[in-house]
Amino acid sequence: MLNVLTVPAFQDNYLWLIHDDKHAAVVDPGDAAPILAALEEHRLSLAAILLTHHHADHVGGVPDLLRRYRVPVFGPRNEAIPQVTHAVSEGDAIRLDTPNLKLEVLDVPGHTRGHIAYFASEQGWLFCGDTLFAGGCGRLFEGTPEQMIASLAKLAVLPDKTQIFCAHEYTLANLRFAREVEPENLAINTRLQLEQAKRDQGQPTVPSTIGLEKSTNPFLRYREPGIADRLLATGHLSDREPIAVFAALRQWKNSYR
Repeated sequence: MLNVLTVPAFQDNYLWLIHDDKHAAVVDPGDAAPILAALEEHRLSLAAILLTHHHADHVGGVPDLLRRYRVPVFGPRNEAIPQVTHAVSEGDAIRLDTPNLKLEVLDVPGHTRGHIAYFASEQGWLFCGDTLFAGGCGRLFEGTPEQMIASLAKLAVLPDKTQIFCAHEYTLANLRFAREVEPENLAINTRLQLEQAKRDQGQPTVPSTIGLEKSTNPFLRYREPGIADRLLATGHLSDREPIAVFAALRQWKNSYR
């Protein structure tokens, strides 16, 4: 049976170890030190590295890991990451013998031009890097609102029970913004209280689920009329066209404190 181990790194990153109690695949190891410590603590051997995009806090630990382990490195075909040995994009399937894991690759540009996600359909696990967050989505550093809309729509049609293993602990800040956008959404207020309780106890708020995001994440709910109303009322929007709504929502979030 496979499990996912949460490995905190930096200030708010989560690195993920998918393992079978013997062998592990790591997702987005921005720092090698916590991964090496987790492998030793849990008596795991690294079998593969999976990368979603090129940002340093997702790939920075790869060289040190490769000095210890000679393993394949999977990464986005449309981004230049020197250590990638197996470039993949949507339509590709990854099959690892150890651990026994099958992953579907999805193209989800927006945060970066070549960002990908990994979906383990058998387990119902989604490793989506910085595309979809608990309560939010990634900044548009390289992509366009249209790209991010398409990427999020691709993820939103996955089964509601799909667990979302995103790469950052941004949940409370995201939900406070979501409450600002939809003050009448009781599901957001309820979720914010539950997630705050987790953080008060030092627990991570992720994984989330697709179903939960669809009810509380404004970047999946941007077509709701009330969100456009709120953006118009606060002076963040002058056009109800859906792409304009999404772009205004993302721009507001960029400056929201």
